Amino acid sequence: MPERVVVYRPRADADLSALKGAHVHIVQGFKPDVEAFAAQGFDVTTSAEGHFDLAVVAVPRAKAEARALIADAVLRADQVIVDGQKTDGIDSLLKDIRKRTDVQVVSKSHGKALRFSGGDFSDWADPGPLHLIEGFTTRLGVFSVDRIDKASQVLVDSLPDKLPARIADLGAGWGYLSRAILAREGVKELHLVEAEAAALASARDNISDPRAQFHWEDATKFKPPQLLDAVIMNPPFHTSRAADPVLGQAFIKAAAGMLAPQGQLWLVANRQLPYEATLASLFGNTAEIGGTSGFKVLHAAKPLRRTGSKS
Repeated sequence: MPERVVVYRPRADADLSALKGAHVHIVQGFKPDVEAFAAQGFDVTTSAEGHFDLAVVAVPRAKAEARALIADAVLRADQVIVDGQKTDGIDSLLKDIRKRTDVQVVSKSHGKALRFSGGDFSDWADPGPLHLIEGFTTRLGVFSVDRIDKASQVLVDSLPDKLPARIADLGAGWGYLSRAILAREGVKELHLVEAEAAALASARDNISDPRAQFHWEDATKFKPPQLLDAVIMNPPFHTSRAADPVLGQAFIKAAAGMLAPQGQLWLVANRQLPYEATLASLFGNTAEIGGTSGFKVLHAAKPLRRTGSKS
């Protein structure tokens, strides 16, 4: 059993029991997973430091991010295991890794585990801040790393010219929507709430407005310093490759709890996502106010107060 192990980007439900007895360090930037591993007693940081006997890379969805994690793992560990599903591109990674070093392969029901050591992966290294979108900085691992998200663009186009004073952008990403909100008349305070550390770092690069406050938080648990006049958001709708409306519904419920009695919510969603019933159960007024064939922009006002809730 190796003494020092680093595990890159495991999800909170990952089974790490095979590493029992080793000192395990977790590299993770997604706040809900960070909190889950910290609660189990693991050391968790957003980047690795030092040398390890073994590095385990849990393959993320984005190929460039996966390559960057592998490059870092090779530099820091005597042995590397890359663990991924077929849908994550593990077969493509295996083909590329074999061009650089010898690989032992263990096949699993829906993926593979690749074990190797050494090899030159310097061309896969994380390049740091990216400038792939004019006027914005992004980083590997963020959503919509090289383009403005179409849903966010639709939402921006549907917002009124004047907005309320105190606003939160839940799931703010790298700051495209937040910059547009700050350009509207009336905004005095904007809370950018983002669970992914790399995305929030990019948002800080992209927004220098003193009205902006940055929060590395799970948006479904965020508590603003005082009740807000508005929440504006393009909520995520999946935790894996499959669409999951429960996540967006959790964002809506959280937003309703952050709003003052006359507060308003603007959100954009894929047309097939069933958010209207959730909105109707939490707000006095709801309406679709814009959109395209693929997206709908929904507006809700007057959050309903439940018994025992704060007014």
